[in-house]
Amino acid sequence: MRNFPLFAPKIIAKHARILRDGVVEVKDLGQLEFRNGRFLMPRHCGPNIRQAIVELNELLRPPVAPV
Repeated sequence: MRNFPLFAPKIIAKHARILRDGVVEVKDLGQLEFRNGRFLMPRHCGPNIRQAIVELNELLRPPVAPV
């Protein structure tokens, strides 16, 4: 488990991309779990945690190649 003193989406996403499975703790958000390089949405969470997880998963999504 890695502790982050503030919400830095690019750094947290990079950590999840490298390790693939685990837990990170962000000071204002609490513990966020990720599996297979994607953050899992907890069953009960506030809107700020939901928005943070959506933002992190957007950063982890592979870029779409133009057709």
